[in-house]
Amino acid sequence: MKKAFCLLGLFGSAAAIIAAQPAQRGNGPAPITVQLNDAQGQSVGTATITAARAGGVRIAFDLKNLPAGEHGVHIHAAAKCEGPKFTTAGGHFNPDGKQHGSMNPQGPHAGDLGNITVKNDGTFRGTVTDSLVNLGSDNHSLFTNGGTAIVIHANADDMKTDPSGNSGDRIACGVITR
Repeated sequence: MKKAFCLLGLFGSAAAIIAAQPAQRGNGPAPITVQLNDAQGQSVGTATITAARAGGVRIAFDLKNLPAGEHGVHIHAAAKCEGPKFTTAGGHFNPDGKQHGSMNPQGPHAGDLGNITVKNDGTFRGTVTDSLVNLGSDNHSLFTNGGTAIVIHANADDMKTDPSGNSGDRIACGVITR
């Protein structure tokens, strides 16, 4: 009986160890790394986009050389980042035709990511999750119509004013494509 208990204990432990391992993403989309540049074409870092386990996407930012303070961040509808104003990125990614902001009763846009806070040294490292977009092939895909763009704005997003949350000028941009 002792042997059976030991074997059961061994298999039980192995199952616990296997369950604790992160799931493999072998059949999921590969992570996308987006290079973000400022209005002068200089790198301000990267955003790495992965499929989130609960749906949507997870965006991990590793940013530098940005003004300190709060900045609105959005996914814009066009895969173009022509400086210095980045207006070629178009409006916010909005496949459902909603208004801007998570605090707007008629919102949000699928591309509304909220705010990041850049440290005094010009850096930000952190993640945001967007449950309203994906890396698939439907109209909520970040690859719709040839791709989208991540834009960092000069000011904080108030999360309610349509169409852009009073977030100000576009100060950095990166193209999201396959």
